[in-house]
This record gives sequence, structure tokens and C-alpha cells, in this order.
Amino acid sequence: MAIYQDHTDLQLAALLRNSDHAAFSEIYDRYWAVLYLHARKLLNNDEEARDVVQELFTTLWKKSGQIEFNVQLSSYLYKAIRNRIFKHIGRQKLVHDYQQSLADFINEGHIDTDTLVRERELSRLIEQQIQALPPKMREVFELSRKQHLSHKEISEKLGISEHTVKRQVSNALGILRDKLGISASLLCILLGYKG
Repeated sequence: MAIYQDHTDLQLAALLRNSDHAAFSEIYDRYWAVLYLHARKLLNNDEEARDVVQELFTTLWKKSGQIEFNVQLSSYLYKAIRNRIFKHIGRQKLVHDYQQSLADFINEGHIDTDTLVRERELSRLIEQQIQALPPKMREVFELSRKQHLSHKEISEKLGISEHTVKRQVSNALGILRDKLGISASLLCILLGYKG
């Protein structure tokens, strides 16, 4: 395995474009801590900062052959982490605003246009995250959520155990809750999911 500690960022970026795992590892080692500290400062939350940085590196590796580094590697990474943080904060605000609107509806008995807009936006974000689930998990989850099949029906249709179906649905809900920062009850309301 090649050692890349002495390579410049430019050299590492070129190697990364060829899906060189050692170059990726060096970039990870070189930038993980500083990106984490930057994210931690903006998010003021250790776990969320770790998640955002980890998602960035996961995407960097998955799309390594497609990325055009038109700027310095460090600039690219800082811009990418900043964009992810702003997206994360926006998603949190959307969830918070929708939860507040829902609480207002429960207390006052009426729903306003803003609430409907927020609900549509939140539903769109949820659908994006569903599409990002692993393919088999997504298939099971969509059969449960969109076609409203029981665990037994999904088990028979896909030739897998009911236990596997239940675990896949539960795992999918967990991933969606984590990614979207939504409580289980709110997620189930938005999905129209009956469990």
C-alpha cells in the first residue's frame, strides 16, 4: 500500500479521481479533525458534527471518480462541509417549524397555509431519504408504506421471513429519524405509517 503523507493536496486529489483508496485515507486523516471542529463550531453538537463530516467523506469516496476539483482540495472540502451544515440546519428549522405548527393546530384547531407548505417540504425531504435507503430495505419499506402491505404479505411477496421484514421496516424508520431529526411519532404521522 502506497504511503501518501508527503503528497500535496493536488496530487491526492488526482489520485482520488482514480479511486485510489490510500489517497482517500490520507485525505481523511489530513482533514477529518479540522472539518469536525469546523462543523462542531457551527452546529454546537458533537454527534451532529460527526454525522455531517462522515456523510461528506462517504460521498467523497462514492463519487471520487466524478468529482472535478476546480479549486484547492481544502477549499472544496470546507465549502462542501459548509453546504452540508446549512442544509442540516435548514432541515432542523423546517422540522421545528412544522412541529410548532402541528402543536398550534392541536391547541387552536385550525391549520394555515404555512403549515401545509412545511408539510409538503418535509414530505419531500422524507421521500429523498427513503430513496437513499439501501435497495432491499427501501423495497420492503415502500411495500409497507406505499402499498400498505402487512409484514406477512411482504414476507410472502419477497420470499423473506416476517422477522426480516419487521427488522427492515424498523431499521428504515430509525435511519429516517436519525437523518431528518424527527421524532418517531411525527415521522409516523407524516408517513401515514401504521406499524
